Amino acid sequence: MTSLALIFLLLILAGLACRIWLLLRQSASVRAARDQVPAAFAAAVPPEAHRKASDYTTANARLAIAESVLDAALLVALTWGGMLATIDGAWRAQGLSGIWLGLVVIVSVYALTFVVGWPLTLYRVFGIETRFGFNRMTWKLYLVDLLKGLAVGMVLGLPLLAAILWLMQGPDSAAAGIQPTSQYWWLTAWLVWAGFSLTLAWAYPALIAPLFNRFRPVEDQSLQQRIEALLKRCGFTSRGVFIMDGSRRSAHGNAYFTGLGANKRIVLFDTLLERLEPQEVEAVLAHELGHFRLRHVRKRLLTSLALGLAGLYLLGWLAAQPAFYATFGAAAPSPHVALVLFMLALPVVTFWLEPLGSAWSRRHEFEADQFATAHSRADDLSSALVKLYKDNATTLTPDPLYSAFFDSHPPAPRRIARLQTGA
Repeated sequence: MTSLALIFLLLILAGLACRIWLLLRQSASVRAARDQVPAAFAAAVPPEAHRKASDYTTANARLAIAESVLDAALLVALTWGGMLATIDGAWRAQGLSGIWLGLVVIVSVYALTFVVGWPLTLYRVFGIETRFGFNRMTWKLYLVDLLKGLAVGMVLGLPLLAAILWLMQGPDSAAAGIQPTSQYWWLTAWLVWAGFSLTLAWAYPALIAPLFNRFRPVEDQSLQQRIEALLKRCGFTSRGVFIMDGSRRSAHGNAYFTGLGANKRIVLFDTLLERLEPQEVEAVLAHELGHFRLRHVRKRLLTSLALGLAGLYLLGWLAAQPAFYATFGAAAPSPHVALVLFMLALPVVTFWLEPLGSAWSRRHEFEADQFATAHSRADDLSSALVKLYKDNATTLTPDPLYSAFFDSHPPAPRRIARLQTGA
């Protein structure tokens, strides 16, 4: 094992240890407060709901630990364990080369990781979610969703992968070596990927999301009038506000903003409408509008594109370095092996950057809350959030370090306190 490989292995182990430590802290924090509802929530959250949230959080933390260990073991097996080299060699033995070889190897690695992690995914859906009363998905619907997802992924993902591999190895080259026709292939690849991402973001609400869920306009006239008045106050024009049949799959309630340009829309889960009063729905909708009006969606999209450019530049440099392949025990350097190794290794490094992304996301949530209170009532947003915390079994006593590292939304006590004080 080279010194670079040893450093990377230490990064894997350090990341795994840190993740497990934080998950154990989270479990300890919610268990310690399991029988005592925080004073700020005592009037709205009954003790049994608080205990349910504690148990639900603990169960998910245990599963996350198992997933983390499995992911680390699979990464080691694919790289230094030689599984990637074995998969690559097996398909080469079938006479495949060039782009077709790359596509088949990448799909094989994806299939392997999916199959290995599938039992834990099933346990999350049909074990934990069912035990705590959230899962409403039948096996038939689960399998239909799975097949649809795989089909959409192949139709959209394979052409993109083929284009990137074509650019990496050169349009006239069927050789296995890294011989791109231009040292700036990564820039062209980024332009292709950026165009694909923007097109997908634009098309998703109208063309892809309806493959999995049903969407309908708001039918309650009083609520519709309230929503139209809010949209006018906020200067928001879109295809509309839609209700999604989230109850077919889960009892969790939520709302989200999606789409670009003329296709932008706000989606409310039907489960959310079942639990909230009209003025609370208006406050939640104002929060989602805040993300748009404050350009959070645009900022995140531009950041994603910038990080994608940096990532492809780094891939372009690494793909030409023999040490990159030697680090992970790859026997035959090639564009597709470089791409697979890069995608496997990237999360090990970016794990340590998660607190930055989480902090940025929490800041956006606070800003959207402030926007919502300027266009609706703070008390309505606060009461809506408390209902959602209770119904979704969101812990009210998270561990501060875990929350700072992973949580994209502010901890419940801090968020409600800011709404109540106007700070």
